[in-house]
Amino acid sequence: MKIGILGGGQLARMLALAGYPLGLEFIVLCPSTEACAAPVSEHLLAGFDDNEALKQLADKADVITYEFENVPAEAVEFLSQHNTVYPPPLALATGRDRLKEKTLFNKLGINTASFADITDLPSLQQAVNKIGLPAILKTRTEGYDGKGQFVLRSPQDIEPAWQSLNGVTAILEGFVNFEREVSIIAVRSCTGEMAFYPLSENVHRGGILRLSNSLANDPMQSKAETYATQLLEHLDYVGVLAIEFFQKDNELLVNEYAPRVHNSGHWTIEGAHTSQFENHLRAILGLPLGSTALNSNAAMINLIGEIPESADILKYPDTHLHLYGKSPREGRKVGHITLLDNDKDSLLERVKLLS
Repeated sequence: MKIGILGGGQLARMLALAGYPLGLEFIVLCPSTEACAAPVSEHLLAGFDDNEALKQLADKADVITYEFENVPAEAVEFLSQHNTVYPPPLALATGRDRLKEKTLFNKLGINTASFADITDLPSLQQAVNKIGLPAILKTRTEGYDGKGQFVLRSPQDIEPAWQSLNGVTAILEGFVNFEREVSIIAVRSCTGEMAFYPLSENVHRGGILRLSNSLANDPMQSKAETYATQLLEHLDYVGVLAIEFFQKDNELLVNEYAPRVHNSGHWTIEGAHTSQFENHLRAILGLPLGSTALNSNAAMINLIGEIPESADILKYPDTHLHLYGKSPREGRKVGHITLLDNDKDSLLERVKLLS
């Protein structure tokens, strides 16, 4: 059985590493000559708009998935005419557009921050008058790890922020004075079976995820699962999906969802009975889903821009180092560290030492 993946980054790499014990093979389509999934898969070196390469991918794979939502929706639509693609194209088309995404959540009765569609400078000024400041101006599509986002704190920020977008359509979101950021990793099989991982509490700096802590028996777990179920069923979703929330008082406000395996779920490789990567593969193949229960308390630290000495990390017990085979570059995710400990306080102390 061969799995086709659009994208050849670290998520594709970890999907392949999770799939090899199941006897699966992989082929990735990626325009980068440095695709870090290439050593563990067949690599089609081509752009996502190359229909000939897309057809080749469709012909060689038994089922197709994707590792990030910034692949063109047209590419996924083209592939879906020649092979089975999971998650479904509608999930991608909605999840890659912040306006469609927020509109869908509100349609489902799930709360978000206040938002407005921005098409020009006057509409931005009107939205600021309605939503207030501070607020965040974001491009509707693409943009990740803090890219394409501008915090508006005063009226003087409005015009420069709009000009920096160069006419790209955008969305203005009200600023949420949240207590914490949490996310849920959910999975739904093509058979309809669903499973949910324990919530993660996340810390972002500069728009990039830096730390995720697993949360056993969190009081927000049930509410997050309810929201995730609504979304999974509405989209007739297949695969792993992540939803990021802001918690304010006892309410969860959705920030966004990602129709793919997700950075805040990397701790599941060692920290859960079945990783998010293996469960994604099980889901798209119609295999029974694996247990999402915790093995122990777990935390994940992203390695951004620099690769540490392996000995400096591995000298700590129950610590696991994952390097992606990527050259260091400022702001680039080059690996992650997972820490396990049955004692939560001890785990957090080790997190402080390594982060």
